[in-house]
Amino acid sequence: MKLLFLNRQEVRELLPMRACMDVLADAFRAYSNGESVQPLRTMMKVPATEEILASMPGYDGASQSLAVKLITVFHNAAEAGFDSHQGLVALFSAEHGNPLAIMDAIEITAIRTAAASGVATEALANKDATTLAILGAGVQARSHFHAMTEARDIKSVRIWNRSRDRAEALTEELSAKNSADVTVADTAEAAVSGADLICTVTAASEPILKGAWLQPGVHLNAVGSSTPSKRELDTDAVVRSRLFVDSRESAMNEAGDFLIPKSEGAVGDDHIVGEIGEFLSGKVRGRQNRDEITLFKSLGMAVEDVAAAHLIYERAKAEDRGVWTEM
Repeated sequence: MKLLFLNRQEVRELLPMRACMDVLADAFRAYSNGESVQPLRTMMKVPATEEILASMPGYDGASQSLAVKLITVFHNAAEAGFDSHQGLVALFSAEHGNPLAIMDAIEITAIRTAAASGVATEALANKDATTLAILGAGVQARSHFHAMTEARDIKSVRIWNRSRDRAEALTEELSAKNSADVTVADTAEAAVSGADLICTVTAASEPILKGAWLQPGVHLNAVGSSTPSKRELDTDAVVRSRLFVDSRESAMNEAGDFLIPKSEGAVGDDHIVGEIGEFLSGKVRGRQNRDEITLFKSLGMAVEDVAAAHLIYERAKAEDRGVWTEM
């Protein structure tokens, strides 16, 4: 039995943003239609630290594929030259159960997370949205820039980060790749002032975005927080928004951006309008008017990794990429 190995560069080249957005839209529909299976991720904290080892298995009904992602989240990793998210995705045959491929998870996570926000943005943002604010300057900031420019005709981008040096470096990099006017904002409030689209992609534990700063009609993608005790948005921002999630089950158990306002009595479970897959399937209404504030709370789902891994595997075989090894 042979197994295909695909490295980070190969994964990046085999998973273009537009193609990933398309397969994730199918995966969201299948998940919300009950055609997919994914348990809540298992997260283990490394003793005496806040670092995490997570296991995310899933079956994607759209591609009829089976995989598991094993990933670590080490926020001190940058000191040693590593990304905060590291790991691998193992793809299996859903017919016979045999392993098919092992591939880098860093690029899959970076691309599919932003692609999910891209799908939500295409679904919920005003069609003429042109001004983008990105809070954060890491891997997901870069990926979200590419997803947002795929989803909308972005003319202006403002980037804010606690470390201004990182924001300036990312601004210089993105300015060289796109015609949009990319600048650094001095504060988070200045970044989001007048923005049509906002992506929060930080490691913040406490809110960095206030509802009082939001203009009518803005669409938010809240991405950085994925545990019940952490959030990037204050309660007012959530209360003011029409809230959509990737997975209702995950949001009810893991989304601090929702669970903390809920614990305060500011919102109830019915504040979640629906899953993005339910909107794509026509089961719930999306944006109802130009001035409504819409919010996509992204936690990241195993079926996203499965769908992306299936696409990568099929493209790798067609293009003769990667290294085959006998098990």
